[in-house]
Amino acid sequence: MRRISPLIFASIALLHAGCSKSPRDRLQGKWRGVGVEHVAGEKARVSAEGWAKQTSLNFDGANVTVAIPAEAPQTGTFKVAKVEGNRLTLDFKQGAKDAASTDVRFTTDDKLVWSLGGADVVMTRVVD
Repeated sequence: MRRISPLIFASIALLHAGCSKSPRDRLQGKWRGVGVEHVAGEKARVSAEGWAKQTSLNFDGANVTVAIPAEAPQTGTFKVAKVEGNRLTLDFKQGAKDAASTDVRFTTDDKLVWSLGGADVVMTRVVD
């Protein structure tokens, strides 16, 4: 059996690393809420989960549409302001308004967790 030389192995590893998606690319597509984390009390958790399941983020290039219950969807632009491993800080901008920052993180099971002031909305990618 032939052994792979260390040089070939290193070249393959570098090629694979160069092909991995950027944080912005990983966000692309539609994400829908499936649950919540860090909500105290059963009644509050059930209510928050109902809200989260009606929430979505849609990333399309540099554009983002945020849809939350009882409000019209809001569309603007976004940029990835900071990356720390699987954690991202995003700056959302809508027209002439100041940018608003929010934090998200990717989980090991390909979910997106959107942090909202202590409570987190767990989201999955919508596959068409």
